[in-house]
Amino acid sequence: MSATLPRVFVTRRIPSSGLDRLQSFADCVVWPERLPPGRDELLAAVRGCHGLLSLLSDRIDAEVFEAAGPSLKVVSNFAVGVNNIDLVEAARRGIAVGNTPDVLTDATADIAVALLLAAARQIHPAADSVRAGEWLTWEPTGWLGCDLVGRTVGIIGMGRIGQAVARRLAGGWGMKVLYVSRTDKELGSPLAAERVSLERLLTESDFVSVHTDLSEQTRGMIGAAQLGLMKPTAVLVNTSRGAVIDQDALVAALRRGRPMAAGLDVTEPEPLPPEHPLVGLGNCLILPHIGSATVAARDAMAEICVDNLIFGLRGEPLRAAVK
Repeated sequence: MSATLPRVFVTRRIPSSGLDRLQSFADCVVWPERLPPGRDELLAAVRGCHGLLSLLSDRIDAEVFEAAGPSLKVVSNFAVGVNNIDLVEAARRGIAVGNTPDVLTDATADIAVALLLAAARQIHPAADSVRAGEWLTWEPTGWLGCDLVGRTVGIIGMGRIGQAVARRLAGGWGMKVLYVSRTDKELGSPLAAERVSLERLLTESDFVSVHTDLSEQTRGMIGAAQLGLMKPTAVLVNTSRGAVIDQDALVAALRRGRPMAAGLDVTEPEPLPPEHPLVGLGNCLILPHIGSATVAARDAMAEICVDNLIFGLRGEPLRAAVK
């Protein structure tokens, strides 16, 4: 490629709907491995780059900015969250940061509901019993789960995804909706929901779905005391960030059977080591962070991510700038 093209490092291959366009605009180096680049590899790869396309698994901080040098103009994160990026340091250096909001709302909401259903109806252990050859006959008391119709769901974090989950559960199963949020939400008809304290939500909810962002205020917000408030028949679902829940406390709570079950699309760290006690629990279903894993959602993320890079390299406002 011509030396006049801006240089961009892409830390993992993204869908071609965006990558092909970026490669026609810039001199791109795309990390080819399934695993992310190691720290030394990342620092070496960003040297002299004008743009960086990162993932949540890449820690982008002052050391990375220093390694890139003054040429770096823009970092585009292939995610909604930007907890992996030092935004203060980026702003200090005049580096624009973009993300990919709004396009993964429905896909992530669907996964949250799928986890809730699977945990409530013991889908995972029941399917495992079939694969293990333990299915002997139809059993009147076998694999008993809990109903959804008319129950109460508590939404922690009533942003776009939280509201999408609430609409699905209230509209499809007639659930009562409680929520925790920093502010009241104008939800509009037909979704009726009540803003309550975290303590009341945990005490009264049959299902709890976590959708808050990760911050110093929310890190570990669901710990032993909070889990102890939940009903023994309750189900906990997390599709936000793993660190919002104290995982050691969750292990102990699930072993006690309070809550009954959990469904997690996010953990801390990711991936969770196979020997971690959560992995071995029959009442904990863990997915490999696939909330946005639909063709449409990932294609849309790629389009926005590449737009952010191209706009930033041109010195224009990003399509989705992180404030």
